[in-house]
Amino acid sequence: MAFSELLDLVGGLGRFQILQMVALVVPIMWLTTQSMLENFSAAVPSHRCWVPLLDNSTDQASVPGTLSPKDLLTVSIPLGPNHEPHQCLRFRQPQWQLLDPNATATNWSEAATEPCVDGWVYDNSTFTSTIVAKWDLVCDSHALKPMAQSIYLSGMLVGAAVCGRASDRFGRRLVLTWNYLQMAMSGTAAAFAPTFPVYCLFRFLVAFAVAGVMMNTGTLLIEWTSTRARALAMTLNTLGFSFGQVLMATVAYGVRDWALLQLVISVPFFLCFVYSWWLAESARWLLITGRLEQGLRELRRVAAINGKGAVEDSLTTEVLLSAMQEELSAGQAPSSLNALFCMPRLGLRTCISTLCWFAFGFTFYGLALDLQALGSNIFLLQALIGVVDIPAKIGTLLLLSRLGRRPTQAVSLVLSGLCILANTLVPYELGALRSALAVLGLAGLGAAFTCISIFTGELFPTVLRMTAVGLGQMAARGGAILGPLVRLLGVHGHSLPLLVYGAVPVLSGLVALLLPETQSLPLPDTIQDVQNQAKKSTQSTLGPMVLKSTHL
Repeated sequence: MAFSELLDLVGGLGRFQILQMVALVVPIMWLTTQSMLENFSAAVPSHRCWVPLLDNSTDQASVPGTLSPKDLLTVSIPLGPNHEPHQCLRFRQPQWQLLDPNATATNWSEAATEPCVDGWVYDNSTFTSTIVAKWDLVCDSHALKPMAQSIYLSGMLVGAAVCGRASDRFGRRLVLTWNYLQMAMSGTAAAFAPTFPVYCLFRFLVAFAVAGVMMNTGTLLIEWTSTRARALAMTLNTLGFSFGQVLMATVAYGVRDWALLQLVISVPFFLCFVYSWWLAESARWLLITGRLEQGLRELRRVAAINGKGAVEDSLTTEVLLSAMQEELSAGQAPSSLNALFCMPRLGLRTCISTLCWFAFGFTFYGLALDLQALGSNIFLLQALIGVVDIPAKIGTLLLLSRLGRRPTQAVSLVLSGLCILANTLVPYELGALRSALAVLGLAGLGAAFTCISIFTGELFPTVLRMTAVGLGQMAARGGAILGPLVRLLGVHGHSLPLLVYGAVPVLSGLVALLLPETQSLPLPDTIQDVQNQAKKSTQSTLGPMVLKSTHL
């Protein structure tokens, strides 16, 4: 695996890697706001039917001045199940008898009510505008809000499928640059969407680009960083998501209009598109795919930025051909999605890593995309998720260097699942404790995400790395789509959704123990490299047993 030696020569952790880290992680912070946006832009405000006595100035003129707005609300809107004004019904005619002190709230019949045929009145005290209020996604249309979330998550699934394969074919940096532009244009267009279907279409395109940015950012960091600093680079990358959670809460607290909020989090990607042309393509990918001249230029460029002038002058095509002769010949072998499942040593890795990605997406998005259901201040809760996530990921970095990838992956998934399962034993009256356990569970999933992001890159060879990452991202997005649907099980038991959300990561964490350890190993470039690593691991494990048997 000669590229690791070449990378050490030009600098595997120098000025270039620091600049690259800043250039790639700052967009990750803003990207996170796109995924968490609808906790705020699609928040459901308190609402009631529009009624003439309260909302029509002409009808208000005929109302006796002794009646207060509360009295007018009493005669115009029936009480709902929670003894508050009903959100989806109104009286056909004012029920004046309800003003009688001796009257009860039941002194009316269902026949006296009708749906909100003239629209709704929304409480704008928290948000001045949301997509729910703009397109009346309430009452009979309430299912359209989760549909918008599912369409967004479907976009991430499709983006993971397409961008992963495209990156292995056309390059990491080229696909990343296009994704920045697509996210900027689609996000900006969504802010001006005239109808709800058009809004969903643009959000689908945003999500498509989000998946591409996430995958290519992580892969560029892995492929340009030395073995000893790889875990640090990927941990900093995943910390970008944590800071993004806090950024989302901060921006949403200051911008309460959904269209303006959509603009604020989308326009910065135009700047990312412009400076992304400066980013270096993965030399590892260029060399393995036979683009020697381009790979040589990128290596020389990195050497110059890292202050390795002598190395820059000594790098030639002949040096590359001599150093990577074996990898270059093996790298030209056909690689496809089938190889991930059919080639020896890869099938088990593919299935288990995909399961870990699924567990993360299923549980994280099932809980994090419904903050209103937790009954807390959603701004504070969103920020708290990010704040708790930061020490969890820093702790993950320490565990990765001490315990290794496999135990850390298993522990983070199992502990997050146990925190969620513990909530099934906590009464609903203890809301603060329930929120705390949910946040801890999400923090554990953040740690699991950090680990699987590093682990996946190290498990698969360069020729298939983005395809494998794309497959994992697809599994995560498929889980994210299914996650919210589990809430429907709540009709059969309040604790049933939490049981499912907790059981999936626990089982996935236990299965993760079957993966091979990759700590301190060079990145494999070809399928043969993976097989060689597995053979060495087997020999090191069986070696002492063979010696003992010979002695006997």
